[in-house]
Amino acid sequence: MELLTINNVWMMICTALVFFMHLGFAFLEIGLTRQKNTINILFKNIFIITVGLLLYCLVGFNLMYPGFAEGSSGFFGFAGFGITAPEGGMTAAYADGGYTWWTDFLFQGMFAATAATIVSGAVAERIKIVPFMIFVIVYVGLIYPLAGSWKWGGGFLDMRETPFYDFAGSTLVHSVGGWAALVAVWLLGARIGKFKDGKPMAIPGHNIPLATAGVLILWLGWFGFNGGSVLSADPELTSLTLVTTCLAAAAGGVVSFLVSTAMYKNLDLTMYLNGILGGLVSITAGADQMSPTDAILIGSIGGAIIVFAVAFVDKIKLDDPVGAIAVHLICGIWGTLAVGIFGALAGVDQLISQLVGIASYAGICILSSFIILYALKKTVGIRVSEKEELEGLDGFEHGMDAYPDFRMNEH
Repeated sequence: MELLTINNVWMMICTALVFFMHLGFAFLEIGLTRQKNTINILFKNIFIITVGLLLYCLVGFNLMYPGFAEGSSGFFGFAGFGITAPEGGMTAAYADGGYTWWTDFLFQGMFAATAATIVSGAVAERIKIVPFMIFVIVYVGLIYPLAGSWKWGGGFLDMRETPFYDFAGSTLVHSVGGWAALVAVWLLGARIGKFKDGKPMAIPGHNIPLATAGVLILWLGWFGFNGGSVLSADPELTSLTLVTTCLAAAAGGVVSFLVSTAMYKNLDLTMYLNGILGGLVSITAGADQMSPTDAILIGSIGGAIIVFAVAFVDKIKLDDPVGAIAVHLICGIWGTLAVGIFGALAGVDQLISQLVGIASYAGICILSSFIILYALKKTVGIRVSEKEELEGLDGFEHGMDAYPDFRMNEH
């Protein structure tokens, strides 16, 4: 019982750290965008975490962990509405004594909301807030837990002879958000002024110190994101996971700034910050499987990918204000493939299984997000008017200003 208590306390700390990541996402998003849209972005982030948790309680948890019956296809299952702790859910008989059932629900619920937060940053500064809220309800309430059940719920990707492996969510969380972000950015179109004569123009964020604080908070939160995915306080595995997570983050940041400096001849802090996040996303699928050297290599490649991915996204005229597609989708894919290339599970069979998993999640996420967003686009519209975009969403959507004193002094 004492071991269960220790394990459970660690898992609750990790739950709190993952919750804290929502502050990091909020700071990063508002820091990298313009002052006139600050309230709008903060409102979306608060909506995601509050509604996300309620939806995960009402539907999501039992959709993600339905307890697939023997002989099931492992594609869809549902254990019923609401949550009620099973018999033995508060004892060491549950989850090998790693945590209680209530902690299990809350930890997984924090993950669920993260996927929609990724989309929030990518569509910042021009999406209508009500259609965005509808999208969040459907995507977090139904699509994320259904897709999550395919692996973490014991579904068909976990039933393979060589199971698909995603330790903490390079694909199940980050790519699930990243694919939706890609579709949303494509359907929305670029912000006014982003592309001039076909060339991308910089639209600077209004508070880079806040964005920097956001990245450091996210890095800290990843201690819970990856450390909690051990699903106990196992000393050796938890310590290794935190070491690989930190080394990948550091390597991603350093390589990203070196590559971007070589390409653009300036020391770009925002590229450095996104490199750290790229390293974190890259290690997330296999943090428990890698040696420190593996982690540095994986993070380094993730950091280099960020620089080229950001340039590529611009080249194909997609406007992603915070770099969410490069960080969460492209590095998420890389991190998932890295499981089959490095570490304890490396091999051809594992690499094939990783590719099958990536393709499966791409399929459901692209199709579902397109259907939801395209339906909204054709009915209520998803983009604000030109006047609203130019003057800022805070005044039009919320009737308030994030920095009223500053605005008054401006005039």
